[in-house]
Amino acid sequence: MITRVQSDQARKRATAMLKLAGIVITPSERRHIEVADLGLGELSSTGLEIVVYENNSRYCAKELILLPGQTCPQHRHPGARGKPGKQETFRCRWGVVYLYIPGKRTARPHGRPPKGREKYYTVWKEVVLKPGEQFTIPPDTMHWFQPGPRGAIVSEFSSSSSDGTDIFQDPGIRRTSKVK
Repeated sequence: MITRVQSDQARKRATAMLKLAGIVITPSERRHIEVADLGLGELSSTGLEIVVYENNSRYCAKELILLPGQTCPQHRHPGARGKPGKQETFRCRWGVVYLYIPGKRTARPHGRPPKGREKYYTVWKEVVLKPGEQFTIPPDTMHWFQPGPRGAIVSEFSSSSSDGTDIFQDPGIRRTSKVK
């Protein structure tokens, strides 16, 4: 759980990063930036901020804003009701993002799991995305990601998104954040 003040501060920082990157959002989108602490109340190390442009039965488009020090924890998007899980393409817009997927472990990865949660990070093949670079993650693939020291903005283009069905490695994570 996070406080209203923490949520407002994260929204302001995300808005400033979007402006710095030259990404224009509407006043309504600014007010509706999702601050996802993932139920841990550790927003400075686990979480992200999200602008949803479109999410319908066919496709989804979002901006994922990772403030310096934040990590989107290891998870996957499984299939449901006879449909495959979400396939997503990440395109780095600003900063650097370190994406981790299954495969041969990178010898010296840049990413560091949040303290005390290391056991929930098991995929270590590193994909480094700089502005203009992109990578597609197949459905039901474990992955996690973290920004470089200045933070990062990633555009996500995907099949329809139903975040409530995501499966996180850390059993303490809850996709819906609570603000007090």
